[in-house]
Amino acid sequence: MARFFYYPPKTVFMSTSKPAVNKILIVEDEGDLCLLLELMLSDGKTSIDHVKNLKAAREFIETETPQLILLDNRLPDGLGLDLLPYLKENHPSVRVIMISGKDETAKDLALENGAHIFLGKPFSKEKLYSSVHALLN
Repeated sequence: MARFFYYPPKTVFMSTSKPAVNKILIVEDEGDLCLLLELMLSDGKTSIDHVKNLKAAREFIETETPQLILLDNRLPDGLGLDLLPYLKENHPSVRVIMISGKDETAKDLALENGAHIFLGKPFSKEKLYSSVHALLN
């Protein structure tokens, strides 16, 4: 005679939450620097996108809002400084790191107009990491 045993199904708790993903937009027209920044910031928890000018940056920001923008100042279609008031007014939660040559005027203007951090080129990877970490955490 066969015996049948009833085993209730195991309760499996599955988390539907996804790991936090930071979204960074790099606005930089120099391909080598952009690739280097992307390699340095890729950590498996960070989504990184890249555009090469201000027009493309505005279009990107209208469809996807990054937590952080690495914004070069000198771009083919204008100055990164010109994007700061737009970001401040329309996307105040977006953090901005302005990257540019060591120009004290640009640094002061960037910080006055909404950039959170200014990194003068060249900058160390430690300075980049600490700046990104400070703004994303």
